[in-house]
Amino acid sequence: MDVQDLHGPSTPILFVLPSRSPELNEGVEEAQGIRLKMPMCQCYNHEVKRDPGCPVKNEKGGKSLSFKVVVTFYVPGIVPTYDELLTKLGAEVEKAFCTTEEELISACSEADAVIALGIKITPGYIFSLRVIENLNKCRLIALTGIGYDNVDMAAATQKGICIANNPYYCLEEVSDHTMALILACARKFYQLFPDIKSGKWSTQADYLAALKPLHRLSGQTLGLIGFGNIARALVPKARAFGFRIIAYAPHVPSVLFDTFKVESVELNQLLRESDFVSMHTNLTAETKHMMGLEGFKQMKPTAYFINTARGELVDEKALRTALSERLIAGAGLDVLESEPPDCSNPLLALGNVIVTGHFAYYSEESRDELFRWPWQEVGRILQGEWPQGLVNPQAKDRFSAKWGAHRK
Repeated sequence: MDVQDLHGPSTPILFVLPSRSPELNEGVEEAQGIRLKMPMCQCYNHEVKRDPGCPVKNEKGGKSLSFKVVVTFYVPGIVPTYDELLTKLGAEVEKAFCTTEEELISACSEADAVIALGIKITPGYIFSLRVIENLNKCRLIALTGIGYDNVDMAAATQKGICIANNPYYCLEEVSDHTMALILACARKFYQLFPDIKSGKWSTQADYLAALKPLHRLSGQTLGLIGFGNIARALVPKARAFGFRIIAYAPHVPSVLFDTFKVESVELNQLLRESDFVSMHTNLTAETKHMMGLEGFKQMKPTAYFINTARGELVDEKALRTALSERLIAGAGLDVLESEPPDCSNPLLALGNVIVTGHFAYYSEESRDELFRWPWQEVGRILQGEWPQGLVNPQAKDRFSAKWGAHRK
């Protein structure tokens, strides 16, 4: 679930400021060239306030009489809303549950801002070129999560629509979950649980032989594909277990690797040297199926593959082959190509894989972050500020030409 630019410098790199490590904050701020005004852990408690000196303007520069915000995934009693954050600024909030492009167009064609999910809840829940072209007044699409692979970014940028993700969402949860999968694989929980149910125990000599080899984590190598917010949140947790940490992220500035004391390497080297390979990049046309059979063949036969990012980053057929033919030792997966998977998915029948059902994001705290943040981003637009999670800054010029320049 991480945002990490592996395909070019046009996508902004989003940095996390770990609240427990002030000395790292300074290095990250130096790399980014900015200083965030708000600690990460307090972002979702921030309430926007009206700035009388910067009223919302319409396309011709006059004061807006109304600002329409549409929530596109509302389910009463399940999806919380924060109307008061926007109605006190003069906005009108409408709520819908959209599953097709037609429904998105119908609900959002006259919206000034849209609050949306960053994943496809259905095949038709996608802000495609067709949908974007029919957003007649839209200034902002504010997404709940980190990913934005269901949005045509080029079309939105061309139309001057800002796309904002939720860059601080579930960093602790996903990095914790990643570490849990690493530990579960390292200690072979995938084998222990079913074996114990069948009557086996560690005092049986033949059973210990079946579990070998097991090695301590200290001194092993963890390879991170991508070095975004979640990967960086994982670094101190993995280092506490004694891991050597390397990463492949060609467009991340070197000062960031230096700050976190992580070695930057090429992908082939990472695959060859790592005892655990963990995915932490976003899904794009360039990164889809970036892990295929040739990649798995480069890994050690004793290595484990971990994925808490996006299922489509991996050629699932190639992964099945790698696991069933023991090209790698096992895998810990929170995401799959097709979700929820068919019960007949061969991956689910393999004995050397752990699947946790796209659950890494969840905690009570992250759930509040998930839903509250996009409302705050809309509030920032209403106050004449740019969204903090803006992922297409190239849209600023066209946006400003239509709606007037915003403060930084």
